[in-house]
Amino acid sequence: MKKRILALFLCALLVTGVLGGCSSATKPNNADSNTGNSSLAENNNSAGHANEITVGIAQDLGDSLDPYQMAAAGTREVMFNVYEGLVKTDSDGNLNEAVASEYSISDDGLTYTFTLREGVKFHTGQTVTAEDVLYSFDTCAATDVDTSLVAALSNVADKTVSDDGKIVVTLSERDNNFITYVSSVYIVPRDYADQSTAPVGTGPFKFVSRSVQQNIILDKNEDYYGTPAKLDRVTYKIYANATALVTALDSGSIDLVSHLTSDQAAGLSGEYEVLEGTMNLVQALYLNNAVAPFDNELVRQALCYAIDVDGLLALTSDGHGTKVGSSMYPNFGKYFDASLADKYGYDPDKAKELLTQAGYANGFSFKITVPSNYTPHVQTAEAICEQLATVGVTASLDLVEWDTWLERVYSNRQFETTVIGFDASSMTADAMLARWMSGSSKNMINYSNPDYDSVMAKAQASTDDGEQTALYKQALEILADTAANVYIQDMADFVAIKTNLKGYEFYPIYVMDMSTLYWAD
Repeated sequence: MKKRILALFLCALLVTGVLGGCSSATKPNNADSNTGNSSLAENNNSAGHANEITVGIAQDLGDSLDPYQMAAAGTREVMFNVYEGLVKTDSDGNLNEAVASEYSISDDGLTYTFTLREGVKFHTGQTVTAEDVLYSFDTCAATDVDTSLVAALSNVADKTVSDDGKIVVTLSERDNNFITYVSSVYIVPRDYADQSTAPVGTGPFKFVSRSVQQNIILDKNEDYYGTPAKLDRVTYKIYANATALVTALDSGSIDLVSHLTSDQAAGLSGEYEVLEGTMNLVQALYLNNAVAPFDNELVRQALCYAIDVDGLLALTSDGHGTKVGSSMYPNFGKYFDASLADKYGYDPDKAKELLTQAGYANGFSFKITVPSNYTPHVQTAEAICEQLATVGVTASLDLVEWDTWLERVYSNRQFETTVIGFDASSMTADAMLARWMSGSSKNMINYSNPDYDSVMAKAQASTDDGEQTALYKQALEILADTAANVYIQDMADFVAIKTNLKGYEFYPIYVMDMSTLYWAD
């Protein structure tokens, strides 16, 4: 199979999790069409706007900009610069105080006391109060977008403001991951009704305007309590068309673009430096376990043996990327089990043997539904089709628009297989694994396994870190043993950045921090 020259970059698609990035069941929000100063930052460095940048992204922020309604990873990636919680994840994965200046946890692990940082202002100029924090917790708990976060907040027995103005949160049961979930409870003003179209937070950048299918503009928050952003303006320019992206890169009109393919990165001019990180997602051939023949574990295992993951990585990304073997990626540290990556070595004969045992000696046919604007996923799916042909299985591509994928595949589960990626909105194992529990609304593959549900329930209830970690790893083994999906990789993330633009940092979660960037000249 000839190596394909890719021309479209990936804004990894996840749903509070779909990367894959970007996965949400909502339709694009066209309410705010303010063109504002949409072209001001175009090619800003060369045009003399030395303290502004243009960032290329693959698609519009299609869902609501409200922090408790945005499900798409691409939206969260951008809005990380606008919203903050009481605590905030840094590039090393540490949780640092943000809207809270300090916090303490009682010895029994049930009571969390947060001291609100003095003088923190929303982008409206309004000072953040304890009542805003309580409102944010209540609003977040009422959403249905991030089920693992909602489940964590359902464990809150009481929230009060002490006489000295501290926020006291009491849990019904100890949860060692609770403080991590707190980082995803973004603090918003309680008396503001336009979050979905004109979002207001406390972060280092504030929302200026959004031109649908064109751009999103953020300006420096001059009232930021912490280390201020070094840039005055960031314009995210949307390049849903592959040719337009290539033209923009060739002309140098983009200052920064992430999620490039290896071919794109290799073809850049000397005007750009290429940085390599990881996507922090699990790319896989996701199988609808409720649809024949994927309801047969032997068939699913056969596909795992029939697909040469090392070959896929060599073909699609010059060997970059990290094999995963189950629903966890390496940056999760203690939860990631590298031994699962080679559980199913490439063995076509074994694949044929299992297919025969399952009653498919002559193979079968199926479709891989893939969002057409995510070329790395399309490329992987194409390679999978060719590899499966060697064991008598005929796979064909069903390329669809992103909105169609969201509605048909993610929301309505009307598909056979798909190639996509899933991430986590917070650094918790539960955020990656709870979605595959049989009762989860996010269980798009219809995976149903009583043993898995039992182990996950025990992990969620455990208050011992070592025991909980072991249980989550056991859950990963069950997913691998039963071949819930054909797991491929945590994809390499190539970032093209102008050589004189400095300060870019990779994060262990799917975000892009603009506050650290600066022009060196």
